[in-house]
Order: sequence, then structure tokens, then C-alpha cells
Amino acid sequence: MGLRESFRAGLARQLGHPSGLRGRIVGTMLNRGNREVVTAAVAALGLEGGETALDIGFGGGLGLALLLRSAGTVHGAEISTTMIERAHRTFRREIAANRLRLHEGSITALPLADASADAVITTNTVYFVDDLDTAFAEVARVLKPGGRFVLAIGDPETMSHAPLFTEHGFRIRPVADVEAALAHAGLDVRRHENLSAGQLGFHLLVTGK
Repeated sequence: MGLRESFRAGLARQLGHPSGLRGRIVGTMLNRGNREVVTAAVAALGLEGGETALDIGFGGGLGLALLLRSAGTVHGAEISTTMIERAHRTFRREIAANRLRLHEGSITALPLADASADAVITTNTVYFVDDLDTAFAEVARVLKPGGRFVLAIGDPETMSHAPLFTEHGFRIRPVADVEAALAHAGLDVRRHENLSAGQLGFHLLVTGK
């Protein structure tokens, strides 16, 4: 494996599961690179204040910070202990005030009670999920009736031409397949926005239960 390929492989692993010093660096990169799309995802929730919100796979914590501005209580679910530790340091006051609660867990096994969240976001996580039906069923389980779920994904056509994604295990699916899996879980796509953020471009799927 050449130097370039080795770098790509390491970066792909860190994007899927940030860990250690490199993971902390990746967390900072994610906050910068995804700022526009995460900001759009939070805005699409239409929070009015007082809601309980959840960010799945919160990475560097930008989504948590934005949700804390408008939600009453925020939950963060993340598989990376490095990112959880980072969030504990970043949001000490919010955790102490019981406004932010952090959980170790994945989108396919969310550590929250049924119908416990008014609003849910996740950005760039489904590439690492084998079974979308299970993942979206979990989102539907924790979402309250009338709640909103916003899913942000990179443009599949653009991703399919990038070796970083195609050669290192990313599950790139057509948007129509993602929408079908959402519908199967009872999450109706009410709005589909195309964002030109970053080099990838993104699709923002705004769904409701």
C-alpha cells in the first residue's frame, strides 16, 4: 500500500469511528467541513424552544452546540468514546445543568426511551450502516408522534467518483433508496433540499412521523 493509499485508508477509518489524537483532529475537521450542512439540518427542525432534541453521531459536537441554542434538552448519541470525551470537555456547563446528556450508542441501537425526542438530526452517518431499515426503525422508535427527523447525506453521484469513499467501505446508496427506507420506517419525507455545501454537495431529507 502506497503512502497516499495508506493515508486515505486511515482517514476513512477515522471518519467512520474517530479515535485517539487523530480522531480529535478529525472532529475539528468535521466541525469546519460540515458547518453549513449541520446548520441547515438544525434550522430545518424548526425548533421553537423547550423541545427535546437528539443528534446521532455528533462527531466534533457542532450539532450539539447549535441544538443547545434552541432546544430545551439535548441528547447526543455517538459510537466514538474519543468524541464523547471531547464533548464532555467542551460542554461541561451544559452537562452540569442537565441540558445535555451524552450516550454511547449507534443509530441501530439508540440508548433512549420510546417517544422521547421531539426532533432528531444525523449527518454523514448512514454510509457506515449496513441495515438502514433497522437504523430508521430506531429513529422512528425514539421520535415522538408529530416529531421531525432531518437526515443529511453527501451527494451519491459525487461520492461514487471519490476513491476515499469507493475504496474504503463507505455504503453509498441512491437517494431514492434512502427515501424508500425512511418511508418503510414510517418517516415521511416532507422536504428534500439540495445543498451546494463543500465539494460533495448534500441532500437534506426532512421527514416527519
